[in-house]
Amino acid sequence: MNPTQLFDPDSSTYTYVLYDERTREALIIDPVDTQLERDLDTLQRLNLKLVWTVETHAHADHITSAARLAELTGARMAAPAGCDIGTVAVQLKDGDTLRFGAEQVRVLHTPGHTAGSVCYHWERRLGRQDEGEVPSGTEAVELGHEMRPDLRTDLHHVFTGDTLLIGGCGRTDFQSGSAEQLWHSITEVLFKLPGDTIVWPGHDYKGRTQSTIALERSTNPRLAGKTEAEFVQLMNELGLPKPRRIDEAVPANRRSGIRQDAGGSPGTSGTVGEVLPAAGYAGDVSPETAWAWAQEGRGVVVDVRTGAEREWVGFVPDSVPVPWKQWPGMAMNDAFDAGVRGAAEGGRPLLMLCRSGGRSAAAARRATELGLTAYNIATGFEGDLDEHAQRGHRNGWRQAGLPWKQN
Repeated sequence: MNPTQLFDPDSSTYTYVLYDERTREALIIDPVDTQLERDLDTLQRLNLKLVWTVETHAHADHITSAARLAELTGARMAAPAGCDIGTVAVQLKDGDTLRFGAEQVRVLHTPGHTAGSVCYHWERRLGRQDEGEVPSGTEAVELGHEMRPDLRTDLHHVFTGDTLLIGGCGRTDFQSGSAEQLWHSITEVLFKLPGDTIVWPGHDYKGRTQSTIALERSTNPRLAGKTEAEFVQLMNELGLPKPRRIDEAVPANRRSGIRQDAGGSPGTSGTVGEVLPAAGYAGDVSPETAWAWAQEGRGVVVDVRTGAEREWVGFVPDSVPVPWKQWPGMAMNDAFDAGVRGAAEGGRPLLMLCRSGGRSAAAARRATELGLTAYNIATGFEGDLDEHAQRGHRNGWRQAGLPWKQN
């Protein structure tokens, strides 16, 4: 069994779900905030219990959903000790292992792209008689520790984040990156793994999904046939533009996805009237902007939370309830499309609201697919988690002092 590989087209980021087939315990690597609903749906579809959410480094091109996933699933968060991600209790060092069921990943410290970057080595336990982890109905015939080729599943996997890419590697010109360190991390750590180890990268921009250690050793144009000095010179001369989201993403990722605008206060998503760009819908707006637009007749607030949330937590006056998912069970709302079409009658723009901006972003994308104009209220009704993992103190509709009611 290979890992479940998921792709975010906006940042070209791969997220991975690994799990134990018997216990259904799972671990997720590098989740993306805008793909929260997709990841939750994947866990539900595969009947998995998420026990770990982990990062390879503090990303500069997207914001993690680690804190939100942990809150919703009860999973524990872990991150590299050298990345200043202070919101996680488990700070990972080289050689540490994380267990999920009978499976485990081993941490490989691979500095270079960033000072704290790590990779995760998964040596699957399938096919070893001493572990008894052979699927029912499969007769394993051992050849030492190798299974017969017609029964064998790929046993060695390495999740390389931005350290090693397919035909490339991560840049080294920010976050205490070092071309010299990256050379040693790749050639002396990753390239020492068995040649048939499957390489699962953190990104790819050409639609490729996997490689092998042997293939990268022999064909990677940045590394194959190069000396360390040649590699360092090549990396230092790349001249790449600054990642467009770095000032927003890195601070947020150092809080496991708990947002705080770069250079600003935690209470807003921008000035009133400002629209922040987003993938798949008209843009992100602050609660203050949404309220101003609603009062001016420039849009209607559509509350995509469950009826239970509106009843127990509170709601915005004159908002239109159109749940994205239904409680209990959080099944998709079959009446969602009809509901948002009704809310947009007369061409009114939709201002999507949920608890903290995750479900509402997914709902805004769906409304846009239906031909409607939809914005996401970025920090939602309750706002992001603070350093104590509590909502309502950092940002959001209620924290901004905007009108709301409670039954």
